[in-house]
Amino acid sequence: MNCLVTGGAGFIGSHLVDKLIDEGHKVLVLDDLSTGKKENINKKADFREWDISKNWDDIGITIENIDVIFHLAAKARVQPSIESPIEYHNANVNGTLNMLVAARDAGVKRFVFSSSSSVYGDIEEQDLPTTENAHLNPISPYALHKSIGEQYCKLFSELYDMETISLRYFNVYGDRMSLEGAYKLVIPIFTEQRLNGEPMTINGDGKQKRDFTYVGDVVDANIAAGTLDRKFNGDVFNIGHGDNRTVNQIADYIGGERIHRDPVIEPKATLADNQKAKDVLDFNPSTNIEEWIPSWKKSMGL
Repeated sequence: MNCLVTGGAGFIGSHLVDKLIDEGHKVLVLDDLSTGKKENINKKADFREWDISKNWDDIGITIENIDVIFHLAAKARVQPSIESPIEYHNANVNGTLNMLVAARDAGVKRFVFSSSSSVYGDIEEQDLPTTENAHLNPISPYALHKSIGEQYCKLFSELYDMETISLRYFNVYGDRMSLEGAYKLVIPIFTEQRLNGEPMTINGDGKQKRDFTYVGDVVDANIAAGTLDRKFNGDVFNIGHGDNRTVNQIADYIGGERIHRDPVIEPKATLADNQKAKDVLDFNPSTNIEEWIPSWKKSMGL
């Protein structure tokens, strides 16, 4: 199978590229390296440095031979999107639309879109776990942009008979999480603070809960979505472990002094109902965060 992976130099994308190549697929990576790292790219993959928000006609390559596009390229994280909504819109909405149009024009068979559990907004704890049929209530530009991307995928399936699938990731963690830049996740933030001899900073009371999902499990869901022999028509799947931990618990696992600061705009809790992914994609998350963190700490010198 010939695959195109946007964002293939990034945290999740590079793991996906590795697994695709291990399984014998040919992979073309598109990444502008704004947050991804060239050293993350598998040497057996073809690579083109490209900003997907630009005009596709200027890229100078053809993708008529591509069977599946895995679209992971995006500006990530909720808080920076609140500060820079136009920049995020250009990357996350225009970029997604550019890729969908390119896929349509090239006759690509299937398009797998990386969405986010943030599209659900702030779900009351009594309404958890969240199913795919839950009301969408984005509370940040990033979440809104992911919701728009899903709607574009569904529309392209209906208008152009192109198979599309949207995967709603829940708080992905794993090796290659960046300790740099504005888009760090809670585990790298705490890790960097510990390495610098600083206390871990927790937004609010730290009782907010997250469904932490291992990157390897997310990769498996992507490959199933890209290769499964069935028809997809804008289908949406929750890709989460199916349990959750508080931010305070993550701080406990890492260990060390902590301080609390003012809360920020974020959901109180996330928890995936992943039964649909289990039934259709044979999704079977196998890694628990408390079992994984010791190896992360060791690799980081903590």
